[in-house]
Order: sequence, then C-alpha cells, then structure tokens
Amino acid sequence: MKKQIIALTLLLALGAHAEEKGFKSIFNGKDLTGWAGPVQNYQAVDGTLRCKPGKGGTIYTTEVYGDFVVRMEILLPKGGNNGLAIRYPGKGDTAYVGMCELQVLDNTSPKYAKLHPAQYHGSAYGMFPAKRGHLKKPGEWNTQEVTVKGSTIKVVLNGETILDCDLSKVEKSMAPLAKYKGRTRKEGHFGFAGHGAAVAFRNVRIKRLK
Repeated sequence: MKKQIIALTLLLALGAHAEEKGFKSIFNGKDLTGWAGPVQNYQAVDGTLRCKPGKGGTIYTTEVYGDFVVRMEILLPKGGNNGLAIRYPGKGDTAYVGMCELQVLDNTSPKYAKLHPAQYHGSAYGMFPAKRGHLKKPGEWNTQEVTVKGSTIKVVLNGETILDCDLSKVEKSMAPLAKYKGRTRKEGHFGFAGHGAAVAFRNVRIKRLK
C-alpha cells in the first residue's frame, strides 16, 4: 500500500510538471524587474505583486506577446478593482487601445451592483460578459488561466470556464464599438490595470503559443 501511495504521488507530481511545461514566470516575487509603466504605484509584498492602495495605472511586461496562455492567482480585497491588460501597446487605456482589459473585480461589492454585465470579473470590458458565481470570497486566493489565441479569449476561473469569446464577433458593446480600437491587435504587452485597490497577484507565469 505504501509503495502504491508513493507511486501515485510521483505520477501526480509528473502530471503537474507536464502541465507547467513551457510556462515562464514573469514576476520574480521580489521587485518589478521586467515590468514597465507606473511601477512606483505597485509593490512586491511577501511574494505577491500588489497595487498600492489609492494608486493605479497599467504596468506591463517589457516583453511583447502574440498568442499566449497566462496563469496566476488573484486575491481581491472587499470592493477590489483591477484588470488584466491584454496585448497592450504601452500607453493609453487598455480597455480601448489594447486588445481588451479583462476585469478583475469583487463582484459581491454593493457599489458594483448596477454595473453593465460586461464589467464584472473575467469580462472582456464592455464587449463580452463573463459568467458570475465562481469567484471566492474577498480575501481568498483564486486561480485563473487566460488563453489568448488570434481574436479569441478564454478565461478559466477556479476550474470553471467563465468566458470564451471572439472579439472579432462583438454583437453588442457597452460603448460604440468604434471606441474599442485595439480589439483587433495581434500582439502587445501583458499587464495589470490598477484602479486604486490593493488587489494582489502571485505565481504569475506565461507561455507563448505558436
């Protein structure tokens, strides 16, 4: 029995290793090396990347990505608001000039009760709404995986697919579609778009897709 347990443990470890093959850490847990933008508004705390309270702006990787998969853990404080900058050009509002901003939001906060459906966590801001009900409570860590391939984006939150969309096929957007100028971008930086709350990220790693 003991040998079987050891064998199973090894198989699980090998499986986990295979799942991570090709992924590269883009946050070293200590400082903002490899990041650009208003990095003074963020800080490394106990291995996490955090937006400073009351601060924000979009920080982004110095490297540029086309198609990729990014994995991370996310901790939202009560009322937390941030975003994932997808194929960001390096300046401007990523929700419009980047391919999109994927919302990072405490959906349970009363102050967000009357938002547009495409403004909640995991949504392609203003274009495609994500399914709700799969975030953990504020103060608990969530796991999230985002796959960006061509004009498509897929978001898996805590093992559940909450968004699977094609930005070339937006039917109804929050603002006039012409405002989302970056949605057809084929490459750009990956980043975090802070909005004043101390949202934390850790174990952030990315894999390029051919």
